[in-house]
Amino acid sequence: MDAPSWNYSVRYVDPLRTENTHLASGQTIVTDAPTDNHGLGQTFSPTDLLSTSLAACVMTIMGIHVQGKGFRIESIDANVQKTMASSPRRVDAIEV
Repeated sequence: MDAPSWNYSVRYVDPLRTENTHLASGQTIVTDAPTDNHGLGQTFSPTDLLSTSLAACVMTIMGIHVQGKGFRIESIDANVQKTMASSPRRVDAIEV
């Protein structure tokens, strides 16, 4: 079996922060734990990225679909609401 070809790297860089790198482009995203979970809340939390990725995925699929039919989407906006649960702490619901 061949060794995996990694797409991303994730590094724990500060207390409750990570640096996530897209290896093909070198682009990075930093995450920070939210203030209600011992973080500074200065940027997206990992669960924020999980939640907003759902909307981004839907929009991208819509764009691919209409592009294949010769159309172009000028603009799409979405608002995302994430609801957390505890014991254990987890995403309970995502509304787009």
